[in-house]
Amino acid sequence: MSDVDAAVSRLDSEHCRAICEEIGARLCHALPPTTSDLPARIAELLARLVELDHGAPSIVPSLEEMEIESGRPVEAA
Repeated sequence: MSDVDAAVSRLDSEHCRAICEEIGARLCHALPPTTSDLPARIAELLARLVELDHGAPSIVPSLEEMEIESGRPVEAA
């Protein structure tokens, strides 16, 4: 395990979320806003993806399912 992997494994989900939010906030300030629209084909594909996603079952296990599989309680983020 690398030093980075070891450090990440010691962070709990609350700290990881806070770090991600801070990185996002800093990127919003550092990067210039773009005014270009998506190409028409990409916009169509994204709209179709949203349409298909509404009826699709989730592939992400619930907290209860993760607890059953691991045999120990899972912390909610």
